Amino acid sequence: MERSSAEVFDTVTAKWDFVPRMWELDVPPNQIVAINERLFSSGDCFKAWKGHIEVFDGKLNMWSEVHGSNSYNLSGSPIATTDTSGDDWPPMQRLYLTMAPIDNHLYFIVGYRMPGEVPKTSSKVHVFNTLVNGDGWKSFAPLEEEGEKELCGHCCVLKQV
Repeated sequence: MERSSAEVFDTVTAKWDFVPRMWELDVPPNQIVAINERLFSSGDCFKAWKGHIEVFDGKLNMWSEVHGSNSYNLSGSPIATTDTSGDDWPPMQRLYLTMAPIDNHLYFIVGYRMPGEVPKTSSKVHVFNTLVNGDGWKSFAPLEEEGEKELCGHCCVLKQV
Protein backbone atom coordinates (compact mmCIF):
# COMPACT_ATOMS: atom_id res chain seq x y z
CA MET A 1 0.00 0.00 0.00
CA GLU A 2 1.31 3.43 -0.96
CA ARG A 3 1.08 6.55 1.15
CA SER A 4 -1.80 8.89 0.31
CA SER A 5 -3.91 6.00 -0.97
CA ALA A 6 -7.52 5.25 -0.14
CA GLU A 7 -9.71 2.19 0.02
CA VAL A 8 -12.58 2.23 -2.48
CA PHE A 9 -15.54 -0.14 -2.60
CA ASP A 10 -16.51 -1.40 -6.07
CA THR A 11 -20.27 -2.03 -6.07
CA VAL A 12 -20.05 -4.20 -9.22
CA THR A 13 -17.48 -6.66 -7.84
CA ALA A 14 -18.47 -6.11 -4.19
CA LYS A 15 -14.78 -5.81 -3.26
CA TRP A 16 -12.55 -3.22 -1.64
CA ASP A 17 -9.53 -2.00 -3.60
CA PHE A 18 -6.75 0.53 -3.05
CA VAL A 19 -6.52 3.67 -5.17
CA PRO A 20 -2.92 4.93 -4.98
CA ARG A 21 -2.02 8.62 -4.77
CA MET A 22 -5.54 9.90 -4.05
CA TRP A 23 -4.06 13.26 -3.03
CA GLU A 24 -0.77 15.08 -3.40
CA LEU A 25 2.04 14.57 -0.94
CA ASP A 26 0.95 13.41 2.48
CA VAL A 27 -1.70 16.06 3.06
CA PRO A 28 -5.11 14.37 3.00
CA PRO A 29 -8.31 16.34 2.37
CA ASN A 30 -10.24 17.70 5.36
CA GLN A 31 -13.53 16.22 4.14
CA ILE A 32 -14.50 14.23 1.07
CA VAL A 33 -18.17 13.94 0.12
CA ALA A 34 -19.85 12.17 -2.80
CA ILE A 35 -22.45 13.65 -5.15
CA ASN A 36 -23.61 11.74 -8.24
CA GLU A 37 -20.65 9.34 -8.01
CA ARG A 38 -18.15 12.24 -7.94
CA LEU A 39 -15.92 13.08 -4.96
CA PHE A 40 -15.68 16.69 -3.75
CA SER A 41 -13.37 18.37 -1.23
CA SER A 42 -12.78 21.96 -0.13
CA GLY A 43 -9.67 21.83 2.00
CA ASP A 44 -7.03 19.69 3.60
CA CYS A 45 -5.96 18.69 7.09
CA PHE A 46 -4.07 21.99 7.52
CA LYS A 47 -6.63 24.37 6.03
CA ALA A 48 -10.38 23.53 6.03
CA TRP A 49 -11.06 25.98 3.16
CA LYS A 50 -8.56 26.44 0.30
CA GLY A 51 -10.61 29.13 -1.45
CA HIS A 52 -12.33 26.78 -3.90
CA ILE A 53 -13.92 23.33 -4.28
CA GLU A 54 -12.08 20.42 -5.89
CA VAL A 55 -13.47 17.35 -7.67
CA PHE A 56 -11.67 14.02 -8.09
CA ASP A 57 -11.30 12.52 -11.58
CA GLY A 58 -10.99 8.76 -11.09
CA LYS A 59 -9.79 8.14 -14.65
CA LEU A 60 -6.94 10.65 -14.41
CA ASN A 61 -6.47 9.95 -10.69
CA MET A 62 -6.23 13.66 -9.85
CA TRP A 63 -8.09 16.49 -8.14
CA SER A 64 -9.01 19.63 -10.09
CA GLU A 65 -10.71 22.91 -9.22
CA VAL A 66 -14.45 23.12 -9.89
CA HIS A 67 -15.18 26.00 -12.30
CA GLY A 68 -16.85 28.92 -10.52
CA SER A 69 -16.25 27.55 -7.02
CA ASN A 70 -13.91 30.32 -5.81
CA SER A 71 -15.44 32.13 -2.85
CA TYR A 72 -13.91 34.59 -0.43
CA ASN A 73 -16.98 34.34 1.83
CA LEU A 74 -15.73 31.10 3.38
CA SER A 75 -12.15 32.30 3.87
CA GLY A 76 -12.42 35.44 5.90
CA SER A 77 -15.05 37.62 7.42
CA PRO A 78 -18.64 37.23 6.21
CA ILE A 79 -19.00 41.02 6.38
CA ALA A 80 -16.80 43.92 5.34
CA THR A 81 -14.02 44.78 7.80
CA THR A 82 -13.96 48.48 6.90
CA ASP A 83 -16.84 50.91 7.33
CA THR A 84 -17.66 53.89 5.09
CA SER A 85 -15.55 56.26 7.22
CA GLY A 86 -12.44 54.20 6.44
CA ASP A 87 -12.05 52.90 10.00
CA ASP A 88 -10.96 49.29 10.25
CA TRP A 89 -12.99 46.85 12.32
CA PRO A 90 -11.33 44.01 14.19
CA PRO A 91 -11.17 40.88 12.01
CA MET A 92 -13.57 38.01 12.66
CA GLN A 93 -12.01 34.64 13.38
CA ARG A 94 -13.49 31.51 11.81
CA LEU A 95 -14.36 28.96 14.50
CA TYR A 96 -15.56 26.12 12.29
CA LEU A 97 -16.32 25.11 8.71
CA THR A 98 -17.89 21.88 7.51
CA MET A 99 -19.75 20.73 4.40
CA ALA A 100 -22.55 18.30 3.67
CA PRO A 101 -23.94 17.00 0.36
CA ILE A 102 -27.68 17.20 -0.32
CA ASP A 103 -28.87 16.26 -3.80
CA ASN A 104 -26.63 18.21 -6.24
CA HIS A 105 -25.60 20.82 -3.68
CA LEU A 106 -22.75 21.23 -1.20
CA TYR A 107 -23.87 22.98 1.99
CA PHE A 108 -21.13 24.75 3.96
CA ILE A 109 -21.78 25.68 7.59
CA VAL A 110 -19.38 28.36 8.80
CA GLY A 111 -19.09 29.92 12.25
CA TYR A 112 -17.22 33.10 13.17
CA ARG A 113 -16.23 34.70 16.48
CA MET A 114 -17.68 38.21 16.46
CA PRO A 115 -15.41 41.06 17.61
CA GLY A 116 -16.35 42.82 20.83
CA GLU A 117 -16.24 42.48 24.60
CA VAL A 118 -19.22 40.12 24.83
CA PRO A 119 -18.52 36.77 23.14
CA LYS A 120 -20.83 36.16 20.16
CA THR A 121 -20.89 33.66 17.32
CA SER A 122 -22.16 34.34 13.81
CA SER A 123 -23.11 31.20 11.84
CA LYS A 124 -23.83 31.23 8.13
CA VAL A 125 -24.81 28.66 5.50
CA HIS A 126 -23.40 28.86 1.97
CA VAL A 127 -24.63 26.53 -0.80
CA PHE A 128 -22.82 25.53 -3.99
CA ASN A 129 -24.76 23.95 -6.88
CA THR A 130 -22.44 21.35 -8.45
CA LEU A 131 -24.48 21.31 -11.70
CA VAL A 132 -23.98 25.02 -12.49
CA ASN A 133 -21.18 25.88 -14.91
CA GLY A 134 -20.07 29.16 -13.40
CA ASP A 135 -21.02 30.87 -10.17
CA GLY A 136 -23.15 28.33 -8.31
CA TRP A 137 -22.97 30.03 -4.89
CA LYS A 138 -25.91 31.15 -2.77
CA SER A 139 -25.74 32.34 0.85
CA PHE A 140 -28.33 32.53 3.60
CA ALA A 141 -28.64 35.26 6.24
CA PRO A 142 -26.32 34.81 9.23
CA LEU A 143 -27.55 33.77 12.66
CA GLU A 144 -25.93 35.60 15.59
CA GLU A 145 -25.92 34.03 19.06
CA GLU A 146 -24.55 34.96 22.46
CA GLY A 147 -21.47 33.01 23.53
CA GLU A 148 -18.82 31.18 21.60
CA LYS A 149 -20.02 28.07 19.78
CA GLU A 150 -18.08 25.10 18.51
CA LEU A 151 -18.95 22.46 15.93
CA CYS A 152 -17.53 19.06 16.82
CA GLY A 153 -16.96 16.73 13.89
CA HIS A 154 -18.37 16.96 10.39
CA CYS A 155 -21.91 17.10 9.04
CA CYS A 156 -23.74 13.97 8.09
CA VAL A 157 -26.76 13.74 5.80
CA LEU A 158 -29.30 10.95 6.09
CA LYS A 159 -32.06 10.47 3.55
CA GLN A 160 -35.32 8.94 4.74
CA VAL A 161 -37.01 6.58 2.34
